[in-house]
Amino acid sequence: MREKRPLHIGDAQVTLGEKTLLVKGKKGELNISIVKQFVNVQLQDNMIKVKPVGSSTDAAKLTGTLHAHLANAIKGVNLGFERKLVLIGVGYRASLQGNKLHLILGYSKPRNYEIPNGIIITTPIPTEIIVQGFDRQLVGQVAADIRRFRSPEPYKGKGIRYADERIKLKETKKK
Repeated sequence: MREKRPLHIGDAQVTLGEKTLLVKGKKGELNISIVKQFVNVQLQDNMIKVKPVGSSTDAAKLTGTLHAHLANAIKGVNLGFERKLVLIGVGYRASLQGNKLHLILGYSKPRNYEIPNGIIITTPIPTEIIVQGFDRQLVGQVAADIRRFRSPEPYKGKGIRYADERIKLKETKKK
């Protein structure tokens, strides 16, 4: 098994602990856990090297996974991540009220979503939601949770969808 390409740290500060790797940057800080029995991590000259320990398939899998998590952490604390959601439907709109996202989606009552720490949500126009943060997993999870309030339906396409998502519409029944 070969080692992964070294990761350039850039402006981030990386601290290697016993079982964790702390990545700090201008946007925030993330802790990444390391399984020492399968993966060896080395810090050298502003680069991170991730190597498998042994030749088992578990070591290879965990090396690739850890490499991807480290790359996402370094990019997140330096630049951040963003997901854009679009509301499609008559009367559908979103607004911020303190630490809550207030959604009107055609139900009898409006839906409220508590914004977690480390996430910034903006609504530049009432039918658009932008989720930003430094943790890629958390940004994606928050966007998925918001989308789940009203997933796009396949006949008219109404609902909350990602900005880059295309919905394949079905034909209605014909007599």
